Amino acid sequence: MSGNDIRRVVVTGLGAVSGLGVGAGVQFQKAIECKSGISSFISPTAIPVDLPCASAIKERLDFDLDATSLGLFDRTAHLAWLVAKEALQQSGLGNLSEDDLDKSGIFWGTGFGGSNTLDGAYQEIYQNDKQRVRPFTVIGVMANGSAGLLSMQTCFRGPSLTYSTACASSSHAIGEAFRSIKYGICDRAIAGGSESLFNAGPIKAWEALRTLATPDPENIAGSCKPFSKNRSGFVLGEGAAALVLESLDSALNRGATILGEIVGYGATTDAIHITRPDSVGQAKAMKAAMAEAEVNALDIAYINAHGTATGVGDISETNSIKSAFGLDAAQKTAISSTKAIHGHTLGAAGALELVITFQALQNNIAPGTAFLDIADPECNLNYLPLKSIDLNIPLAMSNSFAFGGSNASILISKLRKT
Repeated sequence: MSGNDIRRVVVTGLGAVSGLGVGAGVQFQKAIECKSGISSFISPTAIPVDLPCASAIKERLDFDLDATSLGLFDRTAHLAWLVAKEALQQSGLGNLSEDDLDKSGIFWGTGFGGSNTLDGAYQEIYQNDKQRVRPFTVIGVMANGSAGLLSMQTCFRGPSLTYSTACASSSHAIGEAFRSIKYGICDRAIAGGSESLFNAGPIKAWEALRTLATPDPENIAGSCKPFSKNRSGFVLGEGAAALVLESLDSALNRGATILGEIVGYGATTDAIHITRPDSVGQAKAMKAAMAEAEVNALDIAYINAHGTATGVGDISETNSIKSAFGLDAAQKTAISSTKAIHGHTLGAAGALELVITFQALQNNIAPGTAFLDIADPECNLNYLPLKSIDLNIPLAMSNSFAFGGSNASILISKLRKT
């Protein structure tokens, strides 16, 4: 494809759900208020677990699915459709022609896939002494169940791809959807991620890894403290987020409201350690995104950091931003981690944070980092402690750095004139 054929990629719809509530607008409102969705974890599990706090979805959700879909698919897939439907409604995509459907893709991310279904199957066999599980258990368990459900609900018949790169899953899904449209494989796509793993197996696994936060004895909602001296780890979250991406021509031809555009995407691998992050690899992802967008660091006003509130992770990201941006630009850039309020939604994290970042771009407000009362001297950048700020944001970045050494950075802008 020649340079003249490379297409601009815009976003026309957003959808999200998390412990903060239902809807993309709710996520942003809580983010700028620095209001947390973290609370005591009280959901029943098959065996006792040690999870004092979490960011679980509290509302009863109407998935607008028939009984068959509710029975076949895992909650992770149900959440995917909930947010995709919201994003599609905002985008105004109506009835598409057969040719249009063939050029419409689904790019979805999840870390654990259908963990609720898998955990339920284990309970049936090992706790309830049953000899068989539900006939369609494999449908609920498989990682691409969400993408499959979305394809059937929308009739999109282009690529249907699932990315499972731990905490970078949905960022990679969005980045690859961006590339697919940019280079003409698709004209439009639903991209994002979903995660729901508040069941015994995954919780016990995270317990064993010893990366979860100790509850704040004075305020359990403030248990996740990215970039703070007194941080103790991350808080598990449940959620999903979706974006509708399309070529600029597609959006203009149908008179869609354009929320902004994706202008750069960087994906790298540390290739050093399975769990310990590497600032070199992270910096390379940010540099790659900037190179694709043909911008420099001083052009970027805001970064939604990966910011998990782990001791090594926050320091590594601080160093990677300094390396990628240069010290002067790094110190001038407004940075925050919204995980302080919605927890770490793992495979859905990148999409959820990008949805918030798009709204920051639209509203010229950079969300603050909640509960950052005591700054870590080694995390010495402008992490917007405790409150949001009004800020002209022509360009913003969202980072996702995952176990396995997988890194993804996505660069977005207001709609450019040229």
